[in-house]
Amino acid sequence: MTPAFVALICVASVLVGAPSATLAQQPILPPLHTLGHQIVDADGRPVRLASVNWYGFDQKEHVAGGLDHALLPAIIGQIKAIGANSVRLPWANETVERDPVVPDYAVKANPRLRGKHALQVMDIVIAALSRANILIILDNHMSRADWCCSETDGNGLWYNAEYPENKWLADWETIVRRYQHEPWVIGADLRNELRNGAQWGGSDPGLDWHAAAERGGNIVLGANPNLLVMVEGPQYSTDFTGFAKLPVVLKVPHRLVYSPHAYAPTEQQFQDYDALRQAYDARAGYLLHTAPAVPLWVGEFGSCQTLDCRGNSQWFRWFIQYLGENNLSWSYWPLNGTQSSGQGRKYDAVETYGLLTPDYQHIAAPKIVELLRTIETPPRRR
Repeated sequence: MTPAFVALICVASVLVGAPSATLAQQPILPPLHTLGHQIVDADGRPVRLASVNWYGFDQKEHVAGGLDHALLPAIIGQIKAIGANSVRLPWANETVERDPVVPDYAVKANPRLRGKHALQVMDIVIAALSRANILIILDNHMSRADWCCSETDGNGLWYNAEYPENKWLADWETIVRRYQHEPWVIGADLRNELRNGAQWGGSDPGLDWHAAAERGGNIVLGANPNLLVMVEGPQYSTDFTGFAKLPVVLKVPHRLVYSPHAYAPTEQQFQDYDALRQAYDARAGYLLHTAPAVPLWVGEFGSCQTLDCRGNSQWFRWFIQYLGENNLSWSYWPLNGTQSSGQGRKYDAVETYGLLTPDYQHIAAPKIVELLRTIETPPRRR
């Protein structure tokens, strides 16, 4: 690392240390573990993960978005300004296995990152987040780096022909060991939005995500037993109906978190809050009242920046209410102010769901951030 880049990181420490409106005021001492339906820190204090998704290491540029527009310290400063205490950091198996040199245009605002490989940039991003006391959840988002998600993108299961299960497991072990000495890396989201016929159990081992999740979770904990293991569900992580009867069992206790996703429904609108509550209780919320007790972390939810897209405004407000009433941890999709390259995407186009402006210097969705701040924190003890 050059002296100039060390100086740059020092600027980050000053910037992110500035006071900001936070969603999670209490100090957090990693590593984290679970206690009943709660996530707690090393001192046993309840922690609500108030996260943002910062995509890019899973995309065709193989690098976190926004480094072409703003200095890394400035982006981290905006994460702090939003009030998040954690980042869900998506990555692709292709990024880990190929580890390509990132394109100059994707890091043009950070010239010291030019010529570096993707994982070298990830090291620098994670180190900067850690210095800002921002927790990191590593998320295996895709096999082949691209935009997610559809039934035809070839990434709907935890493996495909190019990236079979043995590579998925090996890549998890590689990335966990790479950051095993970084205490602010606290979680592993095993696989994003299972689809393409993925099932919870069943007789087909090629579709049985429950069994694969146990294999993946144990690989992660074998490399770092201090991590939380986040497990999503089938049907784009909206179906957890089988989890109570067939729970995940890992070799290390108090590390399991279930991670449903939620977006405004397109096929029908909820008539009132009670209808929304009943629907989400049936999908996953019922797990807050079952044994074995496992916390929930909503790994993705989001809306267009101004909340004026059809049906989103009322749904989003009700869903915020649902998160607060159930003391749920959450992760907003996404932080990014611009798109990366990918299927159906245009590089540098405005990310209409993004929390940040296209220059990554300001909050582009103040209404959303204001609503996120209404979620009770710290969580109540059950």
